[in-house]
Amino acid sequence: MASNKALEESLEILKGAKIDESIDMEAPEFKDFAKEMVDYIANYLENIRERRVLPEVSPGYLRPIIPDEAPIKPESWQAVMSDIERVIMPGVTHWHSPKFHAYFPTGNSYPAIVADMLSGAIACIGFSWIASPACTELEVVMLDWLGKMLDLPEEFLACSGGRGGGVIQGTASEATLVALLGAKAKKLQEVKKEHPDWEDSVILSKLVAYTSAQAHSSVERAGLLGGVRFRLVEPDENFQMRGEALEEAIKRDIEDGLIPFYAVVTLGTTSACTFDRLDECGPVGNRYGLWVHIDAAYAGSAFICPEYRHLMRGIETADSFNFNPHKWLLVNFDCSAMWLKDPTWLVNAFNVDPLYLKHEMQGSAPDYRHWQIPLGRRFRALKLWFVLRLYGIENLQAHIRRHCGFAKQFEGLVLKDPRFEIVAKVQMGLVCFRLKESNELNEQLLKSINSRGNVHMVPSKINGKYFLRMAVCSRFTVSEDMEYTWNEVKAATEETLANNKH
Repeated sequence: MASNKALEESLEILKGAKIDESIDMEAPEFKDFAKEMVDYIANYLENIRERRVLPEVSPGYLRPIIPDEAPIKPESWQAVMSDIERVIMPGVTHWHSPKFHAYFPTGNSYPAIVADMLSGAIACIGFSWIASPACTELEVVMLDWLGKMLDLPEEFLACSGGRGGGVIQGTASEATLVALLGAKAKKLQEVKKEHPDWEDSVILSKLVAYTSAQAHSSVERAGLLGGVRFRLVEPDENFQMRGEALEEAIKRDIEDGLIPFYAVVTLGTTSACTFDRLDECGPVGNRYGLWVHIDAAYAGSAFICPEYRHLMRGIETADSFNFNPHKWLLVNFDCSAMWLKDPTWLVNAFNVDPLYLKHEMQGSAPDYRHWQIPLGRRFRALKLWFVLRLYGIENLQAHIRRHCGFAKQFEGLVLKDPRFEIVAKVQMGLVCFRLKESNELNEQLLKSINSRGNVHMVPSKINGKYFLRMAVCSRFTVSEDMEYTWNEVKAATEETLANNKH
């Protein structure tokens, strides 16, 4: 009787939970919706330069223009489409506009967008090989493709037959933290062998990591998340971390009874796109038993061009290497490529293996859940596969070279005006410049540029000197855009100087 009652109750629940099939989106309606969205996306991107790059809204603009609660009854997809321009676009900063020069580029291309559509349709959670074999196996091969494009040492590639291999992380910040945790596990084991009577807590309290004072804030944050101290090494006059300075810091810490274990070498800093001397710092790290991690988040894409590979001289000394195809290689966010010579340290550090995640093929292919912080992961290798096939290496190289050429063009415009100076050597798609005036006047200049709303830049500061950053970001950029941006800078300069005469 009890079982019959339970069955009756469950049937009643199912009746109440039945979806009205007349309003549930099925394939025909999805096709219409998707076609409309594809047209909208193409029109948006093809005409993006006509939009004001910075929104004019104030915080809280959106809440008053949409309902306070979700709808009880479903709305039509046409109603949703009609609200995109009304609700969303007024609050969008257009990162892919040729007038957007802030931060660094974020990748975007039609092949990557289409790949994300397929990834969303397959909707697998590829934490292990058995969870979706294609998800894992395509990632293994794509990281080999990409590694060969950069001419990485064979030890980093899965196809070499060694321990090494690549993985797609969400961001460079994750890669830095993952490498730190692997290095931490490795050093803990090494010290325990030498001092078996030492408690883990004692060893961990002595660990110290190193990076340049010009490294991205996410590197220092990795230390906070990993529970270890980070030593910031002062760079030289060219804003580069040098081997001698790193070695001095390591020696001081060893004398103080600390345990150096990890060093992050930056190739292409965020502030000024400067390059630490990997050829010096890598051997120092090797000599003192540190895990050497390379953060090339932005500039790493340029290494597909042979003429830029001299900047990664010393790569053979690294234990891990990371860059973001989702920055400068036309792959939509998120896709951060990371290679390791020996990922077993990560696998050992992160290995929690409950019965429900085990499978018969374990050990035959990577289970990428052991290579990352989260368990779940999307089918991100599809974006690399589509982009690499539909552009080809030659066109991707041309994209990088064009951006670098535009930066040199802008540098030339700056140098023609005696009121301005270049702050750091222009090597990639970034130009760091300033008025030969006070920091306060340069701050006013940037505020004037951005308030005009026609182009967007952000500042940085090194050794107390405030400057403006002009990053070439859009794949739609042409030579005339550099002229346009420089004219905006000049117009804002006249306004700023005029305002300061009174």
